[in-house]
Amino acid sequence: MRTHYCGLVDEALIGQTVTLCGWADVARNLGGLCFIDLRDHEGIVQVVAEPDADTAGNAEVIAAAAHVGYEDCLRVTGVVRKRQSVNEKIKTGRVEVVATQIELLNKAEPLPFHAHENPGEDIRLKYRYLDLRTPDMQRMMRTRIKLVQALRRWLDARGFQDIETPILTKATPEGARDFLVPARMHPGEFYALPQSPQLFKQILMMAGFDRYYQIARCFRDEALRADRQLEFTQLDMEFAWVDEKIVQDAVEGMMRDVFREVMQVELASPFPRMTYEEAMRRYGSDKPDLRIALELVDVAALVKTSEFKVFADWANHEDGRVVALRAPGGATLSRKQIDDYAAHAAKYGAKGLAWLKVEDAAKGRDGVNSPIAKFLDDATLAAILQATGAQTGDLLFFGAATYKTASDFMGALRLKLGKDLGLVAEGWAPLWVTDFPMFEWDEEEGRYVALHHPFTAPAVDDEADLRANAKTAVSRGYDMVLNGNEIGGGSIRIHRSSMQSAVFDLLGIGAEEAQGKFGFLLDALKYGAPPHGGIAFGIDRIAALMAGTESIRDVIAFPKTTTAQCLMTGAPSPVPDKQLAEVHISVREKPAA
Repeated sequence: MRTHYCGLVDEALIGQTVTLCGWADVARNLGGLCFIDLRDHEGIVQVVAEPDADTAGNAEVIAAAAHVGYEDCLRVTGVVRKRQSVNEKIKTGRVEVVATQIELLNKAEPLPFHAHENPGEDIRLKYRYLDLRTPDMQRMMRTRIKLVQALRRWLDARGFQDIETPILTKATPEGARDFLVPARMHPGEFYALPQSPQLFKQILMMAGFDRYYQIARCFRDEALRADRQLEFTQLDMEFAWVDEKIVQDAVEGMMRDVFREVMQVELASPFPRMTYEEAMRRYGSDKPDLRIALELVDVAALVKTSEFKVFADWANHEDGRVVALRAPGGATLSRKQIDDYAAHAAKYGAKGLAWLKVEDAAKGRDGVNSPIAKFLDDATLAAILQATGAQTGDLLFFGAATYKTASDFMGALRLKLGKDLGLVAEGWAPLWVTDFPMFEWDEEEGRYVALHHPFTAPAVDDEADLRANAKTAVSRGYDMVLNGNEIGGGSIRIHRSSMQSAVFDLLGIGAEEAQGKFGFLLDALKYGAPPHGGIAFGIDRIAALMAGTESIRDVIAFPKTTTAQCLMTGAPSPVPDKQLAEVHISVREKPAA
């Protein structure tokens, strides 16, 4: 139907006849002279319908152009010529196509929104096919496509084997909830959609495939936000006969090559490395954004004897933390702005947020403005100013709570301050975070939970040592972080059945339960399982970073809303009783509110 794409018409085609297909992005009728911006997935080109210079003919083409409406589907034939009024904003801005034929392929009814408007996300998702036509969405989706193509080329060239793993699998809930699928041929039993191919890829290493990858669809029934979806895509990788350095060096090289190919960006070589403990201490996050130079400063040792009870109590608590954060130039913030930051910190667990304005650092106590200054003696105040490097015009925020809670809310505050105060440097800041704790204690459940997952190997090789030091045990897990986003997480796996059983036991998974849920894995580990490890990268998150958007919904063709709905298709939706009966399911009535 066409000879060329709209967005690829250039000066090399001047004088040639081309046939183009696309949508009318803009149509302007100037009375006997019509302009149409014709758009396809490659871009836009200007089409002109004008009287023939010699015969003053071409009336049929002009009439057709005059009736073109927004988003009408057209086929245009015409001659390429140099454009008198150059438009540098588009690739085709130096040429235009003088139409000799305009064919209306499909008339568009009035649209619910205009591509050049900014409708709400609900409208965009309901009419996703129209939203995806827009140049910005085309650009972002094509970035994702280029990313996946580059990853596949890199992996295929290095001997990784693309192997599919099951979508219908066994329910093994540990962390996020499974999506369950009733088994029609096995009444009362269920499959689960995979949260990841984790166990299958480990078994592939035991089966001798050595290097595996898969662009895998995964499913987690969890709350949605800007960087989470019920169904998502990850690059899943696993290596046999490796340690941490081999895995990290390989995938770090992959990311450098892929960013160079897709974005023409050079990432750092090598990526800096930081332990989990250091990341939490300095940045209050296990995925710190290194583009923001602000760091947390521990001041517990300085306030242990202070008269400010909140500081003193947490400074002397076994698991307490008192921490300060300097906001350069923050002394100009109003009380309302400070209260807004306190409200932001409260979302992450803060019970309050103390502050201190440094109006004149040279004057000591007389140069500060703070509700808590009267509780701090001169020596303590001076020590805090020195420890934080506070200068005239700065603002100090303080957090006091358990170590984890204080780290969480002060880390969140650091990010917000960095963005609000314009302290986020340009560019890309990759990082490896390593040496994660093996376990976290869940107060609600009264047991340990795995910080990564229960198949991550501990740093110690002795089960008795692990059991005796579970609280402080370090894992062989590692995350790749980019600009404050965890884009990949992996570990060296447990490859001995006895160690895997010990970890299950520490997680409160007894021998009988472990056999029921993971018996196939425990059995496989007994038959010469090699040391192995791997990593999984979030394709959606990486694509969003590359495309310059904060929401992964912008790089997923058909995403769900934050209420877990597909507005375009109306999913989820009720199912007829007859269909439910076939899978041996009955639905309880929804309780009255």
